[in-house]
Amino acid sequence: MNSAEDKKLRSKFVAYILPMGVFLALLALGSVVKNSNGGFWLSAPEYWVFPVQTFVCGGAVWWFRGQYEFQAARRLMFSMVIATIVFLLWISPQAFLHFGQRVEGFNPAVFAVGSPAYWATVILRFARLVLIVPLVEEIFWRGFLLRYLIRENFWEVPFGSFSWLSFVVVTLAFAFGHAMTDWPAALITGGLYNLVAYRTKSLLSCALTHAITNLLLGLWIMQTRQWGFW
Repeated sequence: MNSAEDKKLRSKFVAYILPMGVFLALLALGSVVKNSNGGFWLSAPEYWVFPVQTFVCGGAVWWFRGQYEFQAARRLMFSMVIATIVFLLWISPQAFLHFGQRVEGFNPAVFAVGSPAYWATVILRFARLVLIVPLVEEIFWRGFLLRYLIRENFWEVPFGSFSWLSFVVVTLAFAFGHAMTDWPAALITGGLYNLVAYRTKSLLSCALTHAITNLLLGLWIMQTRQWGFW
């Protein structure tokens, strides 16, 4: 590999991996500093970690935007159907099977309801849920890893190319990146989001599908107050 190819490889790796790496590093930071005896901001670091993730990871995606292949969204109805199926899949244990309610979690009502702090918390939480998470995760899982497992120069692999190795690894890794409680739903979700990549051949369609799922989930959380789904 010559120096030009090596430089391009490094720049592509950084663009596709760094936003996810920063996202996970900030989550890890929250776990490290979490201290029930350290006051509110240390006992519940997610109330500042999540906004920091929103701005920092959003900034990273914007900075590297020229590196991504955001083809026009395609098969919008298909994406909407998959997004709705995934949403129903995640909420079905509580909504339809009478599992225990997941009420412990990121509750914006720790601030006075209706106050500026409350609405800032809600808005930033939705920005992270609907914009940042879909972009960061789809850039990494479908944009990078699904193709890297086919060829090292992954940007040369047409988006949505299929191989059994990449399908299985990405599906499993996507699932195991969630809490153990959510593994069954996350496993099916990973496979369905891969299917969106294969059918639409569009990274933007993958991000849009993920975003619609998360928007529906966020609205449902606000309605049911099941904060454990955040």
